[in-house]
Amino acid sequence: MPTRSTEPATWEAALIRLLEKVYTFAWSGPRLHEDWAEDVCAVMERSVADPRGWAVLETHTHKVGRESGYPSYPFHALTAEELRAGLRPITAGAAVELLASLAQEWFFESNPVCFREDRDIVLADARTLLDRFGPEAAFWTSSNLARTCDVPDFLARELEGGHPFTDYMMDLGLIVVSADEVGVFWSFNAN
Repeated sequence: MPTRSTEPATWEAALIRLLEKVYTFAWSGPRLHEDWAEDVCAVMERSVADPRGWAVLETHTHKVGRESGYPSYPFHALTAEELRAGLRPITAGAAVELLASLAQEWFFESNPVCFREDRDIVLADARTLLDRFGPEAAFWTSSNLARTCDVPDFLARELEGGHPFTDYMMDLGLIVVSADEVGVFWSFNAN
């Protein structure tokens, strides 16, 4: 699966094509702690920069919320233990499907990923984003679909939230953990 061959321009192009038009958060950070959940919390608080200086995505609304005194906005202020409690492991293949699914709208998608003509392109962009983290990466999600198995078919079912990490009606996230980086990809139902 991932090969760590992703280049900055390829990463940014895939990131923009896949996630720029939906209400998402996409940010990577360094592994500075033995407990990866502490590194993910630091990314959610934006207290660390992308270790490679590569592109991130964040909506203007999130910036305004943080400027109002909530550094982790829209995420709740979480401890590493609270974060881990709301996540379930998934396989690399399921992670690709989930990340591709974050490219669709929650309730108003007339053409979800599983029916799109550009499905293969969307899945390729998701693979490109995950390639950065290498073949040994571990994947975690907040999705309820992962409560009973680590290979849920995210393309065969409706996009579904899970453990709430924000005050939005629904939010859904994918966390990627490698030996030296973490990635946080999150989608929000802002209705």
